[in-house]
Amino acid sequence: MDIADTNGHSGLRDPGSARNDRGAGHHNLEMITVRTMSPRKATAVLLCAALGLLAGVTPAQAAPAGESAHCPRLDPSLPWHGDNRAKLQRMIDERGTCAGKPGPRPVAVFDWDNTVIKNDITDATLAWALKHDKILRPKTWTSTSKWLSPAADQALTAACGTGTPVGRPLPTSTNTACTDEIMEIRERSRTMGGAAAFVGDWNHRRTEPSYVWVPNLFAGHTPATLMSFARKARTEQLRAPIGARQTVGTHTIAGYIRYYDQQKDLIRTLRRAGFEVYIVSASAEPIAEAWSGGVGVGRSHTIGIRNQTRHGRLTTESLGCGDDPEALPYIDGKRCLVNQEIFGIKGKAAWNQQDPAHRIALGAGDADTDVSFVADATGAHLTLNRNKPELMCRAYDNADGRWLPNPMFIDPMPAKTGPYPCSTAGAVHPDGTRGPLLRADGTVVPDQQDRAHG
Repeated sequence: MDIADTNGHSGLRDPGSARNDRGAGHHNLEMITVRTMSPRKATAVLLCAALGLLAGVTPAQAAPAGESAHCPRLDPSLPWHGDNRAKLQRMIDERGTCAGKPGPRPVAVFDWDNTVIKNDITDATLAWALKHDKILRPKTWTSTSKWLSPAADQALTAACGTGTPVGRPLPTSTNTACTDEIMEIRERSRTMGGAAAFVGDWNHRRTEPSYVWVPNLFAGHTPATLMSFARKARTEQLRAPIGARQTVGTHTIAGYIRYYDQQKDLIRTLRRAGFEVYIVSASAEPIAEAWSGGVGVGRSHTIGIRNQTRHGRLTTESLGCGDDPEALPYIDGKRCLVNQEIFGIKGKAAWNQQDPAHRIALGAGDADTDVSFVADATGAHLTLNRNKPELMCRAYDNADGRWLPNPMFIDPMPAKTGPYPCSTAGAVHPDGTRGPLLRADGTVVPDQQDRAHG
């Protein structure tokens, strides 16, 4: 059933409503567990598992002889930093339903860009769309964002012109000035002339205007069409050699994407061990869905920026989260969406850290945008190091002993010069200012040296 727009606009619908519900109880799927049994029956069960006849388990999933755990093993040939692989394996052995523990399936949640893959799928899709004239001219540029500044409106209008009818494709493949204004606003939140592109007030722990602006540029297309753009960009990016660059207008950005082998193996192992695996991304949901299947995560387990639709076509209005219609999968917004979409916690309560029974077992991210949901994990906090201060301060402080900082698997960052300023500017506040990063007990996280780098 289509879900009516909660903001009262008739005819608007949720583009994800045709998929399976991700709400309360979705992660409590029935499963077969091996309980206390006679030695003869246990032998029979293990034989069936070896033949791949029990719950879809294949011989490749069986633990090597002598291993104490019965859970599938991470590939020992894939390099991890320090003892991170061993710690992840221990978490899988302890939390996985493959070990025969009763109860709901544990949940693992991964950010996408630079966590599961190298580089950025939103940048790749926008670049492809600009090169192929797929951005439809909006009625006004201010309609693409409530925070778009007058300077940005004027710059876009001057660069992109008014000759193209509203709703028709802008000739961005040939109009370099138009493409440059769009890319500059996407990359730096400013115009080519240097003026701020977004002005006004917003909660800096719940939304980022430049993030939501890109999905809004695809208003007028269907979700399926946007997904097709992302798939075409995906084909190009995966074919390009590692290290490739591309020019969009006069901007040069990354021209390749790769799935990290370690993350593909981790996700595959988690799923075989009985975990439900989700992706939560600050990309438009149809863009994330075009990529997540590459690691075996389906559309019903892929969460992104969700724009409402009218008559089957995307609008510039998003669905928000909890009691905040402006919220994105961004810092605390990612926590909110995990709580809401996976654990079924609605309204204002979705912003709070939940009790351990309603939290994820593993969270993985690479940036400050991921810190809240990654910190909520009760089993392991996997952190890809891109020198983002709030996330890396948490990772290196390691308050609960379960943080796993790891260099990026492709082209890792060098060591950061000097310590992270955790004690003075480690946390971003809702108003955008920065201040000391606090532990759960209220004590200040001390400055941290960079220790997991290329």
